[in-house]
Amino acid sequence: MSEQTSANVLPPLRIGPLTVDTPVVLAPMAGVTNRAFRRLCREHGAGLYVAEMVTSRALVERTPESLRIIRHDEDERPRSVQVYGVDPATVGAAVRMLVDEDRADHVDLNFGCPVPKVTRKGGGAVLPWKRGLFTAIVTAAVQAAAPRGVPVTVKMRKGIDAEHLTYVEAGLIAQDAGVAAVALHARTAADYYSGTADWDAIATLKEAVTDIPVLGNGDIWSAEDAVEMVRRTGCDGVVVGRGCQGRPWLFADLAAAFHGSPVRVRPGMAQVAATVRRHAELMVEDLEDEARALRELRKHMAWYFKGYVVGGELRAQLGLVDSLARLDELLGLLDLEQPYPGAGAEGQRGRAGSPKRPLLPQGWLDSRELGADFERALREAELSVSGG
Repeated sequence: MSEQTSANVLPPLRIGPLTVDTPVVLAPMAGVTNRAFRRLCREHGAGLYVAEMVTSRALVERTPESLRIIRHDEDERPRSVQVYGVDPATVGAAVRMLVDEDRADHVDLNFGCPVPKVTRKGGGAVLPWKRGLFTAIVTAAVQAAAPRGVPVTVKMRKGIDAEHLTYVEAGLIAQDAGVAAVALHARTAADYYSGTADWDAIATLKEAVTDIPVLGNGDIWSAEDAVEMVRRTGCDGVVVGRGCQGRPWLFADLAAAFHGSPVRVRPGMAQVAATVRRHAELMVEDLEDEARALRELRKHMAWYFKGYVVGGELRAQLGLVDSLARLDELLGLLDLEQPYPGAGAEGQRGRAGSPKRPLLPQGWLDSRELGADFERALREAELSVSGG
């Protein structure tokens, strides 16, 4: 295919003092965007790669797992960490720790988590409904990061459900509080990961929030999807989540597309197998425990081999792999001459699920302000769970 290029689709993304030449952000995903996977993605393309979400309470308490999550490779720049919290003082303390100890060049705040065990306590994607609390958390984070010049961004959803949307108001509050960018996953908490992302909402947010970059997230399964999102919404960059699962080379496609090149990566089985092996090596290096690393890798197998002819028994064995030696044995059974399968390897990754009625604290929707009755429940919401 020709490598002739045309003009860039977008200029570099500027997040405070940081410049991201390719305006693409890897969304933090629990159990996925660890140090090993981020390196694998960086080896394929360019962008801003965010670590797995970590709770502010865990950071302040310096739990071993929280300190592992925020580890970065020595050459990983910018170092990006996503923090989840429901208490302004704890979030501020966590961000202060990150910047004072030079552990991050960028901090993202998660207000997108839709999982019931968080929303039923008033956290995650439903928290911006309490606008005073949202304002206090964002302000505390920005003020804690400001002395070191570390930019803070916000990732959020549209709101609780179609009748309780918060994203435009939350975007304006975040802008006024001094955040460097806002990202919108164009679904509500009720949508979970189902249906089609509402890209029109991203356009609406972009029209309202004019002083800082607005990033779009949702249903970017290919480089062409990313370019189309920019065309339709006017957003300043894209956030990619499930679309890169089992496809770290998507970042090569995104870099090419945003720089006007038609070149795309279409790996045959040999390249996929080599990437799986590289991923395994990096996981072992990161976790320093081969058995644990291979257990963590299992979830990636279905994503990597989506659309390829593998065979049910071999797929099952790959999903149970427990050592590098066993992985090598199984990879050797693949048809390494198999070419890229086309459409079968593309499209949606992972489970979309179905819409879910958000579980909320009793009386949560009665007022936009936070009452004393909810404070204890909110503190209990600060759990180590997947972001959205």
